[in-house]
Amino acid sequence: MEFLHSWDVSIEEAFQIQKDLSGRVVLKNRLSEVKTVAGSDVAYARGGTFLFGAMVVLSYPGLKPLDWVLASGKVTFPYLPGLFSFREGPVLVKVFNRLKVKPDLILFDGHGIAHPRRFGLASHMGLWFDLPSVGCARTSLLKDFTSPESSQGSFAWVYLKGERVGAALRTRQGVKPVFVSPGHRIDLRTSIHFILSMCRQYRIPEPLRLAHQLSRSLEIHD
Repeated sequence: MEFLHSWDVSIEEAFQIQKDLSGRVVLKNRLSEVKTVAGSDVAYARGGTFLFGAMVVLSYPGLKPLDWVLASGKVTFPYLPGLFSFREGPVLVKVFNRLKVKPDLILFDGHGIAHPRRFGLASHMGLWFDLPSVGCARTSLLKDFTSPESSQGSFAWVYLKGERVGAALRTRQGVKPVFVSPGHRIDLRTSIHFILSMCRQYRIPEPLRLAHQLSRSLEIHD
């Protein structure tokens, strides 16, 4: 894991960090055999002062739980779309450091390069952890895409300035699509493949679904 920068930064500094680090993202497959996959999620306390991070590591392709970790932290960065990694990154680093089973691939409830500055949560944390990473979000930060067909596995490209940076992917027949984009050390088509392979019964891939449940397993009060 590489220390990339301080988390104690201004909004202007955060924008500059994204611009500076986006050029270091690798969009080619740097995957060994994938035997373990992690999902991560962050929940917020009711008063908004604290947040709660979770990671779940599953076997792949069996998707059997192997490890899970929870950690809490203080919210130190404002709520700004496109800058969530500066809000959630510190607690995710804390969680990742506590894992006993390190994953071969990690999924984030957020975006990779399908981001205005091509450096969403999945790219940021994938670069920080030096791991292949994929973003899988419920909504898109970008507007240049069409709705995919209703059948399971259908997808439509998401574009940024004419370049394919993600996909609106239908993981189940007739349900709303999720938005998939590569984070780091993986390409777009491979990202789509892995997300689809882990959506067994639900719209959301199993590692993210379990991490979401875990992050909300305790009632947190300020």
